[in-house]
Amino acid sequence: MKFQKMLLWLAALCAAGCMRPSWLTVGPDYEEPEVVAHDAPPPDAGYPTTNKTATGEFAPATTNDDPRMALSPEAIVCWWCRFDDPILTNLVSLAASNNLSFAMAKARLMQSRWLLLGKASSLVPHLDMSGSARHSEAHRNNSSLYSSHKSSGTRASHTDLFKGGFDATWEIDIFGGVSREVESAYASVESAEYSLADAWVSLTSEIGSSYIQLRTIQERLKVARTNLKLQSETYDILKSRLDSGIGDELAVNQAKYNVEQTRASIPNLLSQEESFKNSLAVLCGMMPGALHDELQTPDDRDWLIAPQRLDSIPLDLMRNRPDVRSVERALAAQVASVGVATSYLYPKLYLNGSLGLESVKIQKFTNRGSLYSWIGPSFSWPIFQGGNLIANLKAEESKMDEAVLKYELAMQNAFAETRNAYSAYTQEYHRYQSLQGAVKAAQDAVNISQDLYKNGLADFNNVLDAQRSLLTLEEALTISRGKITEDLIALFKALGGGLAM
Repeated sequence: MKFQKMLLWLAALCAAGCMRPSWLTVGPDYEEPEVVAHDAPPPDAGYPTTNKTATGEFAPATTNDDPRMALSPEAIVCWWCRFDDPILTNLVSLAASNNLSFAMAKARLMQSRWLLLGKASSLVPHLDMSGSARHSEAHRNNSSLYSSHKSSGTRASHTDLFKGGFDATWEIDIFGGVSREVESAYASVESAEYSLADAWVSLTSEIGSSYIQLRTIQERLKVARTNLKLQSETYDILKSRLDSGIGDELAVNQAKYNVEQTRASIPNLLSQEESFKNSLAVLCGMMPGALHDELQTPDDRDWLIAPQRLDSIPLDLMRNRPDVRSVERALAAQVASVGVATSYLYPKLYLNGSLGLESVKIQKFTNRGSLYSWIGPSFSWPIFQGGNLIANLKAEESKMDEAVLKYELAMQNAFAETRNAYSAYTQEYHRYQSLQGAVKAAQDAVNISQDLYKNGLADFNNVLDAQRSLLTLEEALTISRGKITEDLIALFKALGGGLAM
């Protein structure tokens, strides 16, 4: 009867630990920090028109003639799909399956999940199984042991002891220390999940940026080779006239170094092309060289998609960026860790028990008379630790303060990254339009200067300058066209685009 009362009392004690009131759970409860965002509009340069401002700059389009599409969060989920390029889509697919850095991020997530399972196991009783068999001998010189053998009526020279059973212990989580450990581990898992999502956003952005840079390099090679052909034709004509005795040797030499200067730019572009191809192969988890055939110079294609407009930068959109959410969940984990450190200042209550068999004879080991058992509570309470527990608590609180600042910094960086990307994207359109006009003028200048030179109305320096300017401006126009797309991809990344994994 007394044994049954003890079991009922212990059951009530366990229930008290599992169903404790919230005010008994020590440590702070987590609340997501409030962030007040500035209501300044995005730094929109507008879509350029052919009109000029008073200072001679291109005027942005008015609302009525602005052709840009409003950029919505839904439009950035699979942003690479908007380019309608099967090669780019395939690169993203390959990276999702094979990229080694992304695979390592997945492994880190699995680590945190297993650690959570380990922490959660503290909420349930722990059961250990043990067994032993011991044979001991006592001689006359072992006085105390020899006497104990004689007094027990057993043979003095030796004795046997066989033992086996189960030991159980369960911490009754009165003050919530164990629950706080699980809470911290769970928040760490969520942080790792968002870190994985951020790794994916960064990976897709890097693939897109590298791909556009590769295509830009290949377009620059086309420009260089086209100009090399033009300049070589001019040189051949001048050389032929000189060989016929009617040419200008200075003009021939000027044309020669113009040709060689253009030819000298091609090896560097080819080296960059190789570098971007290898970089894309590594990003896709493949050996360099494996994608060279697929990444060869494509047919004429335009990667410049319809211009986009960002009407606002919503606070919730910035909060939900995976890198920001990862920092926020790390903060939640640290707040719970403060609760864990606080719980060490309070008593810990345990329920312990043991059940097993013990016998001096192996033949009687399984008899009912060999059964033993005990059950009962125990507690521990650190009374004096030399300030160690307080110091540990203060350290965890300082880590919590640091985590708050990290979250605020992550939000600031998120807004800055978005504003910078959008500003670069919209301003590049103005630069691009100016370069278009400059290239048209340079093409006309080349034609005019060649005609004037052929008719003896100008020296060859005019032709030389016009050809060099044309090459420089065409290359700048090609770079600007690619930069618009790169900036748009950076904007997609800043908005957390690409999370549909």
